[in-house]
Order: sequence, then C-alpha cells, then structure tokens
Amino acid sequence: MIQILILILIIIGGIAGYLQHSLSRNGAIAAVVVGIAVYFGFGVKGLILLGLFFVTSSSWSKFKSTAKIEMEEKLAKGSTRDWRQVIANGGSATILSLIYYFHQDVTWLVGFTVCLASSNSDTWASEIGSLSKKRPLYIRTFKPIEKGTSGAVSWLGTIAALLGSMLIALAGTLLFHLEITLFLIIFIFGFLGNIIDTLLGAYYQQVYRCRICGIETEKKVHCQTAAKRIKGYHLVDNDMVNFLSGFIAAVLAMLVVYL
Repeated sequence: MIQILILILIIIGGIAGYLQHSLSRNGAIAAVVVGIAVYFGFGVKGLILLGLFFVTSSSWSKFKSTAKIEMEEKLAKGSTRDWRQVIANGGSATILSLIYYFHQDVTWLVGFTVCLASSNSDTWASEIGSLSKKRPLYIRTFKPIEKGTSGAVSWLGTIAALLGSMLIALAGTLLFHLEITLFLIIFIFGFLGNIIDTLLGAYYQQVYRCRICGIETEKKVHCQTAAKRIKGYHLVDNDMVNFLSGFIAAVLAMLVVYL
C-alpha cells in the first residue's frame, strides 16, 4: 500500500513539474520513469536526493530568468527540460539504481550520488555563473567570452559548482549514513563532473552559426533556418556532454571506492 502511494506521489511530482513549466510533457514522463527506478533502487532516501537536485536546479534555472534571455539564445534549450535533458542528467543515476536493486553494494550508491552531485554542480555553475557581472573566460584561451558559451568559466560559476556538489554530497552522506571519506569522494568527483562537462563543451561539443543573424549558438535551427555547424562533433550536443560528464565522474569515483 505504501509503495503504491509513493508511486502515485512520483507521478504527481511529474505532473507538477509539467504544470510549473519545469518539464515538458515528455520530460515529465521521463522524470517519472527516473523517479520510479530510483525508488526501487534506493527507496525514499534516493527520491529525497533526486528531488533535492531537481527542485534546487529548477529554482536556479528560473531565478532572474529575464536576465538570462539573451544568453538562452546561445543555448540549445531553455529552463523547461525535455526527455533528453532528463535522461542526460538522470540516465546514469537510473542505471545505477537498477544495478543497486540487484546488487546492494556501497560502490553503486557512491556512483549514484556522484551522478546527482555532478548534475547539480553543472546546473548551479551555469545558472548562477551566468548572473556574474563580469564576462567569463574561455577555458581554451583564458580570454573573456560571451556568457552562455560552452567551455566558459567564471569565479561565481566555480563557487556555485562547488556548493552544488557539496549540497548533494552532504545530503547523501546524512541520508545514507556514509563515512566522511565517502562524503569527500562524492563532493570531489561531483565537482570533477562539472570540470569534465566544461572541457567536453570547449573541445568537442558542436556549435552552430545562424545563417541569418550570425550568432554562434548550440541550436541546430535559429531564426527558423538550419544553422551551420562550425565546431565540434556531430553526435556531441549539450545532452551528450551532460550525460558523459556525470557518467565519467561516477565511474572514476566508483573505481576509487573499489580500489
């Protein structure tokens, strides 16, 4: 009976995200699937951790949204997450939840928490860092560049990334009664996921130039016209970068725990 109630609450959470424009329709469905997988793997504690990531990240995405309108022209997607974004941020956590359901070892728990810490770190860095009054630096040249550029870093964004990872690491440690050593691993590798995201974004993520207005953007279509790809690899879009950064960080953290 309790399980049925929790499943209903997960569905209600997906609907609420859709009604609040934090999720698209297919994004809400994907979020429900992720939520169910996390619940079966890590129970209510896992859902609390997942909810903490989703609520805080969505809140920062909507915070001072009017100041981010110009920047969002460069980004592939806005603050409303579709199924691809949900899977990019929660896909690895979903897989690890299902593995943990059959093989309950702390290694998988650490990997799961690192996935969320990495996603939280990256989202906080992007959403809070974009509010910096100074232009960010491009990690390939360390020269000032426009806000919203993949591979850009700022002091405000870096501090936000550290705090985003720390929040999930601290919450996961308290919820699952982990040792301080595991807290440090989750915190460090969660932040490392943000760094990996930045590097992949700078060196491999595809960038387009609008044929009409000339803006450099992550969007394949801009000004209702197919944009020209000027950098990056064909399959490496923002969603792929988000997925890989969290996955790589989680695997590295699990290797450290295992060894």
